[in-house]
Amino acid sequence: MRIDYSSPEFGRRSRTRVPRYVVLGTVATVVAALVLISRPGVAKRQVAEPLRINTPKSLQASVKASKAVQPIDDIQAEAIEVALGTQERQDWITVTVKPGDALSTLFDRQGIAATEWMRLLKLGGDVDRLSQLRVGDVLRLRKDGHQLQELTFALDEARTLQIKRVNDELQQQILEAEIERRTAFAMGVIESSLFVAGSDAGMSDKLIMDMANMFGYDVDFALDIRQGDRFTVVYEELYKNGDKLRDGEILAAEFVNQRRSLKAVRHTLENGDSNYYTPEGDSMKKAFIRTPLDVFRISSHFNLKRKHPILNRIRAHRGTDYAAPTGTPIKATGDGKIVHLGTKGGYGRTIIVKHGTAYQTLYAHMSSYRKGLRVGSRVKQGQVIGYVGASGLASGPHLHYEFLVNGVHRNPMSVSLPRAEPVPRPERLRFKHESQPLLAQLDVLSKTQTAQLDL
Repeated sequence: MRIDYSSPEFGRRSRTRVPRYVVLGTVATVVAALVLISRPGVAKRQVAEPLRINTPKSLQASVKASKAVQPIDDIQAEAIEVALGTQERQDWITVTVKPGDALSTLFDRQGIAATEWMRLLKLGGDVDRLSQLRVGDVLRLRKDGHQLQELTFALDEARTLQIKRVNDELQQQILEAEIERRTAFAMGVIESSLFVAGSDAGMSDKLIMDMANMFGYDVDFALDIRQGDRFTVVYEELYKNGDKLRDGEILAAEFVNQRRSLKAVRHTLENGDSNYYTPEGDSMKKAFIRTPLDVFRISSHFNLKRKHPILNRIRAHRGTDYAAPTGTPIKATGDGKIVHLGTKGGYGRTIIVKHGTAYQTLYAHMSSYRKGLRVGSRVKQGQVIGYVGASGLASGPHLHYEFLVNGVHRNPMSVSLPRAEPVPRPERLRFKHESQPLLAQLDVLSKTQTAQLDL
């Protein structure tokens, strides 16, 4: 019987689920037919005149050669392998973790014996991650009756945990996927805001924030940005099996703020720490960040002759007031130790942090402190230590921030901030060698952008 494979009716039948016994029966029929075809004489009677195609002679030769070296047994084996492989793929079950799920409940739901997940967790190592499943995690498993045969679980974008039953024992191994790193770049000119310009340049929110954090020690992105400021960014894109996973780290960047050019390049030290440095090897990071809030409006500047809004008399304002909604997170501007945490007169709820021997910062009018903090606690730069409020003598929710050097109040907005450690001298030569190609690429992109703007 001749089957019309182009028939719509055949297409509909081919998409139905085929029982296992039908698949195996089909395989047996195919094998038998191939054996008959391989007999002399039978092939001549069954095969019609071949379709003539104008194929180049070189291609014809290669086709003939490939057919000549493939015995009929190999064709039979391939047919069986394809059929059984299709059936094997159907045995895999994909499970997505939902609220309240644990490995035990997932196994129970799939009809796998409780002894299986108990034996599995006893393997330890990376398997321990299965005892801390999170909502949205995905497991793929294959079972035989009440027994687990195989399980896979992605530990991260590069490593997959595989559990297999071997000789009635569960064994684990890690499958490593190759992550490809590609270099990309983005350029933009600010017309209204950094985020709009970054988005128009094709940058993700993560890249925009990374760039802002990189230059945030030298540029106040709330106050210093002007129309016409521009940026150039060279960064990595991570790919797996040809598909983009996400944006990687910024490798080098230039930000031109009010005609002042700032350049930064990423460098990994011998101890494994990665930081951003100027082309000369100085750290882009300062010992302090300029502002303790991400979103704010300056409601009162540093002024030693200011008239107090509540007391209605001249009273020195030895800090900067940042107006922000109640509950806005407050960040420590530098590494240090808390020397005061509690109510402090008109300051209300206050935290004072001491940074080494020369520097001290004060955060006042908080609504509350971050849980777990106390006098003597160590804090890191950028760590949330409390939340904006209006405690003490405050006319509205805001943060009062003070910066002291050797006990003397300085204007937080203009004080010269000390830099973090530069590239160590023994590593300067390697830094120069590795940073030069990135800086050269930045220069080319920057000149290209300048030329485009001049048109």
